[in-house]
Amino acid sequence: MEQWQKDLVEIVETVADEVERFFLGMSEMVDVFFELTEEFTEQVQTSIATEVDQYLQDLTDPILEVYWELEDVVGDGDPGFPYGVEPTPEKNPACIGCHNYHGQVYGGNLLVCAMHPHGWDDESCPDWEELG
Repeated sequence: MEQWQKDLVEIVETVADEVERFFLGMSEMVDVFFELTEEFTEQVQTSIATEVDQYLQDLTDPILEVYWELEDVVGDGDPGFPYGVEPTPEKNPACIGCHNYHGQVYGGNLLVCAMHPHGWDDESCPDWEELG
C-alpha cells in the first residue's frame, strides 16, 4: 500500500474517533441537560403547588368563616319555618318516588300529601303516582 493510502486510512480513522468522541460528549451533555430540566421542573412544580395551596387557603378561609357564621345564624332560626323531609323505608315508605309527595314540615307538623296528610300506613298507597 502506498503512503498516501496509509495516510488516508489514518485520517479516516482519526475522523471516526473524533466523531465518536463528539457524539459521546453530546450524549453526556444531553443527559446533564435532561437532569437539570427535571430538577428545574420539580422545583417549579413544588413552588407553584405551594403558592397555589397558600392562595387557596387564603381564599377559602374567609369563605369558610362566613359559612360557619351563616350556619350559626340559620341554626338559630325560627323552628316554625317550613323545611323538607324525604320519605325513607322507615318513615313513609309508600311515598318513595311518588309524584304526590309534599314532605314539608310546617310548625313542627309534617304534611305528607294532600290525599293523606299524615301518610299511608302500609307500603302500597292507592294514590301513588310515579314521578315524571
